[in-house]
Amino acid sequence: MRFFYILFFYLSLQAIQSQNQFVPDDTPYKTALENAKKEGKPLFVMLYADWCPHCNQMKKEVFSDPAVIDFLKKNYTCAWKNIEKEEGIALKDKYGTKSLPAFLFIDPNNETLLYALKGESKKADFINEANYALNPKMQLPYLEKQFLADPSNSTTFFTYLNTLKKGKDRTDLSIPTHIYLNTQSDTQLVSELNWRVIANGVTDIKSREFQYVLSHQKDFAAVASQNRVDRKIESIVNELLRPYVDNLDTINYYKQREVAKSIRLQKTDSIVFKFDLTLAERTEKWDFYKKVTLENTEKLVWNDASFLKDIGQIYLKHISDTESLNKSISWVKHSLELNDSFDGNLLVARLYNKIKDKKSALKYAKDAKGIGAEMGWSTKDVDDLLAELNKK
Repeated sequence: MRFFYILFFYLSLQAIQSQNQFVPDDTPYKTALENAKKEGKPLFVMLYADWCPHCNQMKKEVFSDPAVIDFLKKNYTCAWKNIEKEEGIALKDKYGTKSLPAFLFIDPNNETLLYALKGESKKADFINEANYALNPKMQLPYLEKQFLADPSNSTTFFTYLNTLKKGKDRTDLSIPTHIYLNTQSDTQLVSELNWRVIANGVTDIKSREFQYVLSHQKDFAAVASQNRVDRKIESIVNELLRPYVDNLDTINYYKQREVAKSIRLQKTDSIVFKFDLTLAERTEKWDFYKKVTLENTEKLVWNDASFLKDIGQIYLKHISDTESLNKSISWVKHSLELNDSFDGNLLVARLYNKIKDKKSALKYAKDAKGIGAEMGWSTKDVDDLLAELNKK
């Protein structure tokens, strides 16, 4: 009898959980589009992926609520598309979706995007946005028309931009941003309002606006702050180079690297340096890694003890010529001047061992053992090195 009670409890629990679990239907997109036309409603599409945690959270917390589904079905024809399946891939490409989850509100008569949202939100916020999407004067085509009627009008520009960025990534905002900024003279660019536009919408490192920022940093710092100007410069270099590093696109990386280097500021040189090393590691281009570190380590990361040790570890594993190894030893020894550490001393000992300087290797190995023993840490690695050194 007890078994049946447990079984009944388990099945009841499963039933409750299944009731609270939203399962998207698989209505074909064209069918949903035709249904929307017949019903005279906009088409609502959620783009998702099974591996996306924010998508799954929206299914669990928002779309499992009958009130949300009732609202959507009353006002929209709905479709749910996985971006890893044929229709989802096509819609993702058609509407330039880069972030998940994505929510598209579409005019079924011409498939114009009326409104778009991205990311996770609470129920109330989602319902509010879905209501805004029903208002013609809050939809993207109307706001775009208002903006283009007078591109110099900052009010209509910001209204359009703020609605656009609810569903688009920052790089997708560049066209309206440049249309607006083209109505501004160089001197007009230096204002608190136009700084906000540049900071949030300019992503092209070669653009007139960004080049003007570079040559008039003090002027922009006066209306924003030097820290904000610095962050913008660093951000635009990151946005330029990161995609090529992430995709291991060495050809285009080296081309754009020269553009970033042309800025000729230490803060941007430091960003390029770190991207260089990341790409060299991921593509195992150790000659390039060595060249870049020999040229720039002391200029760009000389006071970063952790980074100096990271470079030393790469030299220990992948660089073989004695001259370069001696240089890496000097870098790691400088890291010990900044922060004496167990791992730093052990690394110097291993580097000396690699160039067959037993005396120096023993000294730093003993220093590492002393630090480890004092801190109560395991000294197995250094004990193994000492044993190896004492055999020689």
